[in-house]
Amino acid sequence: MVTGTPIMISPMNTLITHQVTCVIVELFILRHGKAEARATGMNDAARALTGQGREEIKRIGRWTVTMGYTFDVIATSPLKRALETAEILGQITNQEHKIQVWDLLSPGGDPDALSRQIASVGGDRSVLIIGHEPMLSMVISRVISGNAMTSIVLAKGAFARIKNVTWRDRLSGDLHSLITPKQIPAGN
Repeated sequence: MVTGTPIMISPMNTLITHQVTCVIVELFILRHGKAEARATGMNDAARALTGQGREEIKRIGRWTVTMGYTFDVIATSPLKRALETAEILGQITNQEHKIQVWDLLSPGGDPDALSRQIASVGGDRSVLIIGHEPMLSMVISRVISGNAMTSIVLAKGAFARIKNVTWRDRLSGDLHSLITPKQIPAGN
């Protein structure tokens, strides 16, 4: 649901309103899995998931299926390790067709612009974003507390669920769960 008086069109061609309320059913946040170590001369964007990283993301994916989570949008950073994370999760959840690459999820991206992009998806939808630290922790902090001062550190492969997400000048919502692959019950 989006309400309010239009005041501008954003660079993403999204209608932004003065007193907008945009309801997103849920926001899910996933940090990419464990990636290859940085090697001399290796482009950071080209680092792939390790075998352990792939297995941890598969475990998270199976757990999301067990929990009954579905995603209307799976947005990922363009970096290889994040793309691989999205592909694995998409395959396990049969939602590969929902994957979108958002440059805003790249390291060094603007958390405010990312929040606006998430809100632009809007309309009673479930959004999963896959990216990197420290951006993802900053987004969680801003959504649940209104600023980036809340200390949250996402381990590789960590998965957060934020419920009751709305946009009214900023994203806000309630942190419902935060889990790492090691915390997932056996059998997933």
